[in-house]
Amino acid sequence: MKKVIMGNHAVSYGVKASGVKVISAYPITPQTQIVELLSEMCANGEIDAKFIKVESEHSALTAVVGASAAGVRAFTATSSQGLLLMHEILHWAVGARLPIVLTNVNRSVGPPWSIWTDQNDSLSQRDTGWLQLYCESNQETQDTIVQAFKIAETVRLPVMLVLDAFFLSHTYEIVDILEPNDVKKFLPPYETDIRIDVEHPHAFGNLAGPDTYFELRFMIQKAMEEARDVVKKVDAEFKEHFGRGYGVVQPYRCDDADLILVTSGTIASTSRVIIDEMRDEGIKIGSLKIRLFRPFPFDEVYEVLSKAKKVAVIDRNISFGHHGIFFQEIKSALYGRTDVPIIGYIVGIGGRDVTPKVIREIAEKALNDENPERDINWIGVKM
Repeated sequence: MKKVIMGNHAVSYGVKASGVKVISAYPITPQTQIVELLSEMCANGEIDAKFIKVESEHSALTAVVGASAAGVRAFTATSSQGLLLMHEILHWAVGARLPIVLTNVNRSVGPPWSIWTDQNDSLSQRDTGWLQLYCESNQETQDTIVQAFKIAETVRLPVMLVLDAFFLSHTYEIVDILEPNDVKKFLPPYETDIRIDVEHPHAFGNLAGPDTYFELRFMIQKAMEEARDVVKKVDAEFKEHFGRGYGVVQPYRCDDADLILVTSGTIASTSRVIIDEMRDEGIKIGSLKIRLFRPFPFDEVYEVLSKAKKVAVIDRNISFGHHGIFFQEIKSALYGRTDVPIIGYIVGIGGRDVTPKVIREIAEKALNDENPERDINWIGVKM
């Protein structure tokens, strides 16, 4: 069945198809419609799940931590300040090795107050130990929810699915809706022996001394490293079942490209329009969309970008006092392996439009700038 739905509702349908048993909710723009539709589905019996209304985002994540620890599939959603309020519990979910899925709708962080999109909220949590997947379309958003639960339950780490506010969350597109009975063949009901059970009591989250804590963190890192292959495997299995796959990165017209633009989220779609135009003009240009951000796909990024003569990274974020965050990651992935020049561009912070004109400006600057003065170039600043 196909429906024209907004990105937020694509998340809701993905949750419905995944057989989630506990949903916690605290409303915050621009994700509120995700949990609103899920509350309606719970109320009318479309979903056999417990819907928990809480007083804050901190409590929202705490509620699903408890549910997941009790052995059920659990979900929540948030944005911006809400994600920041969850910060303490983000760490707890990782240390407890709980396969929670959380959707974060990228929204700028205040002050000044903003409801529009950039990636600083999710990227500021990149070191907590959550897997992060960045989506480009409503279809990819729905499908990635289902994939995320299978990935999380395989590696026993939580997964954060990320999408752009308004450019995706409130934009309507045609989505091929997943049916729960079909998804069960790909994602069976969740079962685990490691859970809170009054019939078989165990202690959880106790004090760990220096003789054990180090090894527990080592195990999280090993699970993250394993997750790179798990994400690829789950995506391949999903494609077998449903005919759609997304990979960990998505190269576009990169094989002979002199310049490759590195993008994420909805900017990836815009960039392809300009790439096709410039290709028609005889300019060898391509793009690489980063879908999996944590764990970072070092080898896949190197395989594509090492063939280029120049790389331009487009960041809708900034690490203050450093550079764009994807730019940092790309430099890290290529360090010591290739001499390809890498130039960073900052765009679209606070939800400012990143139009085809902006993408072309970046491409032309990168192509013509043989000796870029800075690693960080702000595009469109009105000063």
